[in-house]
Amino acid sequence: MLAPYCRWEAGSTTVTIPHIIIVLLGFQHIHKFLNDTWLSRYQTKLSPSVLTLLWSTIASIFSLGGFFGAHLGGVMAGLLGRKGALLMNNLLALFAATLMGASFPTGLFELLIVGRFLIGMNSGIGLCVQPLYIGEAAPRRLRGAMAMGSSIFLTGGILTGQVMGLRELLGGEERWPFLLSSCGLPAIIQLLSLPWFPESPRFTLLDRGDEAKGVKALKRLHGPLRYHKELEDIQRENFALGGEKTRKPWELFADRSIRWQLIAVICLTMGQQLSGINAIYFYASYVFAETGISPEKIPYVTLGTGMCECLTALTCVLLVESLGRRALILGGYCLMMLWCVILTISLTFQVYAWAPYLSMACIFAFILSFGLGPGGVTNILTTELFMQSSRPAAYTIAGSVSWLSFFTVGMLFPFVVKGLKHYCFVVFLLECSAVATFIFCVIPETKNKTFLEIKREFHKLNFRRVKEPDEELHERQRFCLEV
Repeated sequence: MLAPYCRWEAGSTTVTIPHIIIVLLGFQHIHKFLNDTWLSRYQTKLSPSVLTLLWSTIASIFSLGGFFGAHLGGVMAGLLGRKGALLMNNLLALFAATLMGASFPTGLFELLIVGRFLIGMNSGIGLCVQPLYIGEAAPRRLRGAMAMGSSIFLTGGILTGQVMGLRELLGGEERWPFLLSSCGLPAIIQLLSLPWFPESPRFTLLDRGDEAKGVKALKRLHGPLRYHKELEDIQRENFALGGEKTRKPWELFADRSIRWQLIAVICLTMGQQLSGINAIYFYASYVFAETGISPEKIPYVTLGTGMCECLTALTCVLLVESLGRRALILGGYCLMMLWCVILTISLTFQVYAWAPYLSMACIFAFILSFGLGPGGVTNILTTELFMQSSRPAAYTIAGSVSWLSFFTVGMLFPFVVKGLKHYCFVVFLLECSAVATFIFCVIPETKNKTFLEIKREFHKLNFRRVKEPDEELHERQRFCLEV
């Protein structure tokens, strides 16, 4: 039953590898490529202002592509199916990898810009469709653990990018085009393996209405002895939907019955991006240097941050079905608040010998806390808070909010750091506090509950009243008669 788990996530590393790689390459190789190309093309040196503009475009266009990809992901998942959307997305990744790899030998930095935009689109689509596929195909009792697969392979992509970016491997001046093209490898693996696996049973049964293929997919994924319970849940959800078709994102905002689910997803997605995780990575090199680590050895120490995220993602898989979603994400934000306080204190007293080492410990602790809750559980909740007809649109909205927040952080964070310096973590402390309060007041526990049961949990918030017991009984009787 768990065999498809490894295959589902085969292309997930394409989401993070391109962005980590471009950061690792940074100013050194990309700036030299831009300067040399401009000089050979126009026989004049590239001005600092134009160089900054080109570098900013290359760095930021990834998030713009991700924003467009998030909008396309929901549409593609509805038209092509979850499996079909993933297959098409791999072709986009291969095209982007080809363009980025060809930019250096052809002397066309424009190909690098276009490739970065396309791989951003690939990431946006992947972050929308992959969790959707897993959440719909997984059995209820393992839905949280298997949905965590996205986070495991995202963090694996970060660590892979850090390792591959070392100068001994593909981070050298002559090898960086191969480094950029490496994001095509996971796409090839998924293109070869994905056709052998079934489409999402919920999509096949509820959206396509093909009962024969849906039951066949359930038997393959859950086993011939265990698929009946999942089939019953799907039939109950189908009856509750009443033949409702896949909805558009703007239709969700007008539906009162999912108002608080939508608010929850938007707040959690924004909280994930604005939590301060990017600030932690920004300060990591500075803190490592303050502890006496030489600059040439800092990239190797930074590998520890990637290993921390992988460790917590794996730990979260083990805990998400025992402790539950609510406890993990709430605990993660509370721990991040604690580390923000301690890190601000340690950065304030850097003149003392112990302060840099305390700062380093806080960095690793913050990353561990982020991966334990907000980094992994957010995607699970996006799957679980919505019914079949609303789920693709919800992922489109969540993806759009995530990429816009990511872009906003990239644009505003340098100014925040310049103005507040190490006190910028006070801002993230307040943000984490606000999100933790929201989770405590609004988000229910969703562990081992059907999508219908989760919907009933939000009924009181959406309509300010609880469904009467006889009304629930009447609904169940109607379902039994229909079956």
